[in-house]
Amino acid sequence: MTSKSTMNLLAAAMLGALVWLPAGPIAAEDAPLATVNGKPVTDRDLQLAESEIGSDLGNLPESTRRRVLVEYIIETQLMADAALGEKMDQAPGFDERMAYYKRKALREAYFDSKIKDSVGEAAAKAFYDDQIKGMKPEEEVKARHILVKTEEEARDIKEKIARGADFAEMAKEFSQDPGTKDNGGLLGFFSRGQMVPQFEEPAFMLEPGDISDPVESRFGWHLIKVEERRKKPLPTFDEVKDRILNSMIHRKAQSVAEDLRKNAKIEYVDPEIKKEVAAQEAQAEQQRQMIEQQIKQLEAKEKAVEADKKDAEPAEGKKAE
Repeated sequence: MTSKSTMNLLAAAMLGALVWLPAGPIAAEDAPLATVNGKPVTDRDLQLAESEIGSDLGNLPESTRRRVLVEYIIETQLMADAALGEKMDQAPGFDERMAYYKRKALREAYFDSKIKDSVGEAAAKAFYDDQIKGMKPEEEVKARHILVKTEEEARDIKEKIARGADFAEMAKEFSQDPGTKDNGGLLGFFSRGQMVPQFEEPAFMLEPGDISDPVESRFGWHLIKVEERRKKPLPTFDEVKDRILNSMIHRKAQSVAEDLRKNAKIEYVDPEIKKEVAAQEAQAEQQRQMIEQQIKQLEAKEKAVEADKKDAEPAEGKKAE
């Protein structure tokens, strides 16, 4: 986590209260961006700090972001020097803390090298292309509605509209839906599965400009007016690229972790943890056996169907009676 003073600096950065250092060209990884009591702060340090606190910085401009990261590293170095001055590196528990952070750093290095870097954009694009082939554009409708308490109210309003009243104005005056009332009952575009069935079915039967008869749902009675129909465009690769990459990285991480566990000797010593792990393993084994049994049953059915087909066929060379 970032310290309080660093987050104060971040808040000041967002308000523009600091005088920023010039952005300049990107420095080499070993070129100093600043020094702290003679110790350099390099671009590589910024990359490591970015991986640690980058998510806290939001969408700051690049020059502002670099300045905040530099100040974070400077503050970290100052506190580290102060800790060494007070011999905190010799305090009880410090070696265990160092061992923990070394283990964490090694894990991150392994994750980046063997998992994250092994999943490239080309693989994500291939996955996208394969998935998009089987997808069809969804139909969407753009609609307005008027929600009232009774069928009689709905019919009276529809009669007014038939005599020339504007649907949107009627929604503003009579609709009981606070979310759309002030906007003339506008719901925008929606596809199948987004509305309750009683509302969705008549909406998708209407053509642009049509108004439904009163329709009842658990919310009350609706009049629906469809303004437009269209095919919802399929997502582009750029729109879903990050989600695909994250999903592929997650699956790769699970696979690598499972392989590492298979080749390791892991012993749970704590009784409660050991009991919980055993219960989870037993449940997983039960599910595995159920799946295997279902597969065997399906295979047996398929064999029986094939056998019945063969029995139904006349024997070769035998004349049909």
